[in-house]
Amino acid sequence: MTQTSERNVAQCEGLSRRQFLQDAGVGLSLVLGGMKMFSQTSEVDAQGGNPGLPTDGSSIITVHSANPRYYSYRGRPTILITSAEHYGAVVNKDFNYVAYLDALAAYDLNYTRIWPGAIIEVVGEYVKDNTMGPRPRSAIVPWAQSNEPGCVYGGNKFNLDRWNPEFFTRLKDFLTQAEMRNIIVEVCFFNSQYTHRWPRSPLYYENNIQGVGNCDFRDAQTMKHADLVQRECDYVVKITQEVNAFDNIILEICDEPALYTSYEEAGPWVGHMLQVVHEAESKLPKKHLIAQMVQGPFAGPIDFSGSPLLSVIVGQYVWGTEAGREQMGGMKCLDYEYGHGKPIEQNETPYYPFQYGDCDAIAASRVEAWEFIVGGGASFNHLNSRYTVENPAGETPDNAKVLGALRNLKNFIYSFDFVKMSADKNFVVSGVPEGVYCRGISQPGEQYALYLHHSELNEHKEYYIVKPGRYQETLVFELPGGTYKIDWIHPTTGSLMSSATFVHQGGNKDLSTPEYDVDIALRVKRVLG
Repeated sequence: MTQTSERNVAQCEGLSRRQFLQDAGVGLSLVLGGMKMFSQTSEVDAQGGNPGLPTDGSSIITVHSANPRYYSYRGRPTILITSAEHYGAVVNKDFNYVAYLDALAAYDLNYTRIWPGAIIEVVGEYVKDNTMGPRPRSAIVPWAQSNEPGCVYGGNKFNLDRWNPEFFTRLKDFLTQAEMRNIIVEVCFFNSQYTHRWPRSPLYYENNIQGVGNCDFRDAQTMKHADLVQRECDYVVKITQEVNAFDNIILEICDEPALYTSYEEAGPWVGHMLQVVHEAESKLPKKHLIAQMVQGPFAGPIDFSGSPLLSVIVGQYVWGTEAGREQMGGMKCLDYEYGHGKPIEQNETPYYPFQYGDCDAIAASRVEAWEFIVGGGASFNHLNSRYTVENPAGETPDNAKVLGALRNLKNFIYSFDFVKMSADKNFVVSGVPEGVYCRGISQPGEQYALYLHHSELNEHKEYYIVKPGRYQETLVFELPGGTYKIDWIHPTTGSLMSSATFVHQGGNKDLSTPEYDVDIALRVKRVLG
């Protein structure tokens, strides 16, 4: 998760740029009538955009054979939507992950993320009972402890030659419990190291008997130290092997790899780990999706979107983060990376609620999720501090509203045959006012989904600040001739605001919204007969 401190990157000669990036078509960000729009400028063949497409009936989470921008799980079209804890469900023995998973399932949410031990946060960091900041005696990681005392944060040092069977028992039980509830788990091997966290890692030289990891935190995830890189590879391979039997996992390389490390140094390391995972799985029965976020410039050292080894393109926050540490946001990924024909994921938002500042955090969380998914996203994770050791189910009145809006979103998007749809707002000809954010997907002539909200971006373009009012617009759609049914949906409640059926001769059609306060969604479907 991003903090707001200044970037401090060691400047030195960069390593050679990764070799995986391939040319591909991209979408362009357009402005039409004040609307932030997406126009797809290239189509990727369904069999050419993403390798390893499954045969029909595959139970593993994978890309859908008919539309590789979406998933298939247990043979069914799938979009992943959640509001998740801060990735510590497995490494924190005090956290009741069964209660947590039950809470997600109660709202029909189907996705969560974990960090499996290469990084541990400080107790109480960000919020009290942060799940990623376990008490020292409650932390559990993949490596076994030795008989030699002296670990920086207490206890014996780790032996990097021995694995901890208790950790893998807990990891597998967590995955099993998630699978029982139809929840997909994204296993993210690494996160950017921080100056105060690197000394807590088992890979830090004072914490292991091998003395591996005697380096600055900015160099910990680069190719500079061969002994450390080898131990990182061993860890990645071990996790990959241990979870291979599960159908409900996506493997992710590294969260925010260049917060403090230069793009030129972090990029080759990420590319190397991507290759390591790919090679490890090539020898195993099941082949899982592999994800990696885009950080830094489009098509730069940490943009692997065109790599044949990468399955899922990841963004974080709405558009990006502060200058110098740019993370490509979820909406920016939809605009710039959609042409690769792969699932696009937004797997982190500001840490709810406190990182949303003084704005309406509930509404900001809602509009971000709805715009991303209705705009063509395949998976969305809202980062949520309401899940804690003391309250693993996140049972608070405000969280019920957050989770309810996500359930409404899932119900809305699943009301479509979405694998036949793709990002498209060309069907909106005019009528969207200046300052309104609007995205949609369609199967032209058959079904259309549209979402719009009145908001503005915060200073760093990380989240929206909603602008409540009394709004009503007349939107001009371009539709082929036919009979259509339209439904206007209230995203907060999921209720039907109004509905109508009309016969259209083809061309432009005016559709007027009901009065609404922040946001509204539209479902349009052709009616047979």
